[in-house]
Amino acid sequence: MKFTYNWLKDFVDIKVKPEALADKLTMAGLEVKGIEAGAGDFVFEAEITSNRPDWLSVIGVAREVAALTGEKLKNGSKSQRVRVSKKGAERLAIKVEDKNDCPLYTAKIIRNVLVGPSPKWLKERLESIGCRSINNVVDITNYVLFTLGEPLHAFDLDKLNAETIAVRRARPGEHINTIDGTVRKLDPDILIIADARQPVAVAGVMGGKDTEVTETTKNILLEAAVFNGAVVRRGRQKLGLQTDSSYRFERGVDFDTAESSAWLAARMIEDIAQGKCVLAKSSTTIRPKAKSIILDLSLVRKILNVNIQPSQIKKILLHLGFGVKGAAKNKMNVSVPLFREDISLPEDLIEEVARIYGYEKIPQTLPSVRPEINPCQARDLVCLTKNILIGLGLHEAVTYSLVDRGLLEGFLPADRRAVEIMNPLSQDQEVMRTALTPSLARCVSYNLNQKQEYVAIFEIANVFLPGPSLPKEELTLGIALSGARSLLLGEGLVKEETGFLHLKGVLERLLEQLWVKEVDFVTTDTNKINVLIGTERIGGLIQLRQEQMDKFEIKNKDVFVAEISLERLFAKADLSKKFFSPPRYPGISRDISFVFKEGVLAKDILSCLKEAGKPLLKSVEIVDYYKGKQIPAGSRSLTVTCLYRSPERTLTEIEVNPVHEQLISALTSRFGAKLR
Repeated sequence: MKFTYNWLKDFVDIKVKPEALADKLTMAGLEVKGIEAGAGDFVFEAEITSNRPDWLSVIGVAREVAALTGEKLKNGSKSQRVRVSKKGAERLAIKVEDKNDCPLYTAKIIRNVLVGPSPKWLKERLESIGCRSINNVVDITNYVLFTLGEPLHAFDLDKLNAETIAVRRARPGEHINTIDGTVRKLDPDILIIADARQPVAVAGVMGGKDTEVTETTKNILLEAAVFNGAVVRRGRQKLGLQTDSSYRFERGVDFDTAESSAWLAARMIEDIAQGKCVLAKSSTTIRPKAKSIILDLSLVRKILNVNIQPSQIKKILLHLGFGVKGAAKNKMNVSVPLFREDISLPEDLIEEVARIYGYEKIPQTLPSVRPEINPCQARDLVCLTKNILIGLGLHEAVTYSLVDRGLLEGFLPADRRAVEIMNPLSQDQEVMRTALTPSLARCVSYNLNQKQEYVAIFEIANVFLPGPSLPKEELTLGIALSGARSLLLGEGLVKEETGFLHLKGVLERLLEQLWVKEVDFVTTDTNKINVLIGTERIGGLIQLRQEQMDKFEIKNKDVFVAEISLERLFAKADLSKKFFSPPRYPGISRDISFVFKEGVLAKDILSCLKEAGKPLLKSVEIVDYYKGKQIPAGSRSLTVTCLYRSPERTLTEIEVNPVHEQLISALTSRFGAKLR
């Protein structure tokens, strides 16, 4: 964005030198990249952030200058309406097919225009910022564009067919010859302006060659509108165009700017090109209401750690174009102008106050340190969880929260819809993900395509679930395993294919180190296992179905994924320090080998043994699993190691034998197991 020192002075009295002004603007967040002197003026080049479309105009920058210097914005910044000389004598129908595409469309018919060269001051002003002078009418629309930030377009009225202007999507097969002399193919994703017969402009991007203003033009139709930024972006991307108009519409143009710009241009055309406005008409629309925010002044002091007087806060906000009512009970009612769509929270207003007050005036202080740190804070638990998983051989992945809608298809249950973005920057970032599995699956696919034989990754991030008003963020852990890992065993290097048990083992180890108790893994079908803590479900394990793997072109590999709600998990975690005295007396270890029918769960076997072996049985662990020729079909063999110990004395065989027999009897009677 370029603007000049003298152009700014049209709207605010500046008493500081250009270099000092550039420094003030930069310190307030409007970064001035450079200043160039020439022809009795100074040209500023600034870097404009995408959330501040109001800075894409001289008046927007002048508003900042007024706030920074304490000067008032001159009244000349408000455009006065011109008198419509033949009210009611002209006819024009404006048809907007979709108000979401075009919330506002204004048209003014100006007759008897003398098109010719622009006056010297106008030509020099435009050329100083690199805009080529064309003729007085086009130069006026460009001047208003750079001054107020509203892209305007002037049509040769006599080249339009019938008394109709339509704002609609292009029909299949339609074309337009744009003013750069290129014939462009249109499609229904592109918003156009059309007369009764054909397209005459690509809305918000570029006008048509057939209706452009030339030296022979006598009557014009002046357009000022508010177009949907996402629609304009999609259209100009398909056409491969980038213009000053589309750049502004993509970032947002408000109702007030559109209307005031149209009247300013009409007045300048009357003054410079001697035309007469004979019709002013706009599409019927509901004017958006200004947002209102209650600003608690105590919150300003708390966040900035500096005492700014209420009168100074009010003065700053008024200079920036906000409306302020009173300071009753230490609060201000602040109305947000339409050109500040980026303001929605009290913290946003506090940032505005801090910018203008001066970041350099806010004292540097060390953050307060609490004497005790609670280890169960979510941040600490997240760090601990990451360290545990990395220690188990997993690698952390970081993927985007904004994804394309197609990525989620086939992964979400029917009752869970994606959270849509109102103004997506691209088709790849149109919704917020409601699950981590699709992102992890794509990451697994990428790594497998890079010839990685074994992929073990995790991600900790928020998923976004639809809510009654705003989406709910839920901190989630996602783990994905695929491929064959290499193990160094006694017989050498062995490759072991990943399965559900590997993923379950990772989660069991994680839960164990977080001291989470009463964990249960419940199989619902062959492709899914639910993870329960007590009776509460905290997540699940799945094996990707074939159609899901086909989506990411994963071939000849199985993929196992777990998603766990960390909010529910952390609520059950216990990280309090625990110390146990080492055993004073040795234990006695005994093995049991039994044959069980298929379907008997290992957890039920272990639970049965622990209950039957009280109080001497201290631990029990499955150490061997076997299915083969010696085992009947439909059965399996398990070997369990039992450790017996007493805290009071060394146990004898006579004491251990009866308890061990109880364990054997319990397994036989409950599960019909047979001793091997």
